[in-house]
Amino acid sequence: MTRKTDILRAEVLAELENDILPFWLEKMQLPSGGFHARIDGRGRLDDSAPKGAILNARILWTFSSAYRLLGRPEYLEAARNAFAQIRDRFADPEYGGIYWSLSPDGSPLDTKKQFYAIAFAVYGCAEFFRATGEEEALELAISLWRSIEDHSLDTVKGGYLEACTRDWQPIADMRLSEKDRNDAKTMNTHLHILEGYTGLYRVWKDETLRRRLVELCNIFTDRIVRPDGHLGLFFDEDWNSQSDMVSYGHDIEASWLLCETAELLGDETLLAKVRACCARIATASLEGLQPDGSMIYEYEPGTAGSTGHLDTNRHWWVQAETVVGCLNQGWEERALRCWDYIKKNLLAPDGEWYWSVDADGNPNTADDRAGFWKCPYHNGRMCMEIIS
Repeated sequence: MTRKTDILRAEVLAELENDILPFWLEKMQLPSGGFHARIDGRGRLDDSAPKGAILNARILWTFSSAYRLLGRPEYLEAARNAFAQIRDRFADPEYGGIYWSLSPDGSPLDTKKQFYAIAFAVYGCAEFFRATGEEEALELAISLWRSIEDHSLDTVKGGYLEACTRDWQPIADMRLSEKDRNDAKTMNTHLHILEGYTGLYRVWKDETLRRRLVELCNIFTDRIVRPDGHLGLFFDEDWNSQSDMVSYGHDIEASWLLCETAELLGDETLLAKVRACCARIATASLEGLQPDGSMIYEYEPGTAGSTGHLDTNRHWWVQAETVVGCLNQGWEERALRCWDYIKKNLLAPDGEWYWSVDADGNPNTADDRAGFWKCPYHNGRMCMEIIS
């Protein structure tokens, strides 16, 4: 660690303990249990919104990890609160897996089984067990892992399918969100299945789980990473690419998450292959890095006769992943520049981070400060990766 990274560590510890986590404890946590559904971009509560599985699973992971690292009892209380929501509200007692969303009163709303969300619940439950040793959390994580293996794994062509109905039947609309393509397989779901499975393998050394992690690493290196180093984003069941879009944030995020998995597995041959691939991904992501240290969002090349689309907004999660990804590659100065950009532009004066800022530094107050997709996991995890 250099003097500069010692300062970075102190600054992100202060950001975590004095801004990010207090916002979620004091403004999002309900005294009666559970969490508010949403705080809009101007800081106003909105409990008419649906409660999302992803939000609650990411809250569970964040406070479990924070308690494990820092030992503060209020973090344990919040983690227990989030675990109870996953166990008692989101977990489907009849068919297994977890619901996509709940109504404001806590009853099931959208009962589809989106494997991206189930993977996050695995991630959160495994981290809660890691932090507390509570066997119930490990049992739920394993049960959710099995639901992914039983209903999403493509045993013929490899990888994982996107979604099913509540009772695990094929579903017409497999999209993760309205902005996504309706394709059978996506990079995003595979990345977060990898992440969830890695968290589970850290606390449960099952041999089948290990094989799946090796397979996932090879799917990324052999199928998902394109010749130009960027990640392919959307695929059909046969792994034919369906889009040329580039997501700079996912590039830099994957460049360190894949390394983390390979390091945990301890296979030196696999690790060498993955590290080389991750260096290519991280280098490709630098196309989106700006002179001010920030990372822009995405680029979609144009078809014949068009110039394509470049989204130059600086999203909160992309900046957080850029700091971690650059540090993982040994690019300390790039990481520090991005952290300086975050401090100057993304920290909201009334708590948490803005969803994004535009190229001129104007904050986006139209999108959530906290909600279905806006969670404490990317920025919280950035802080905790640096702290640990």
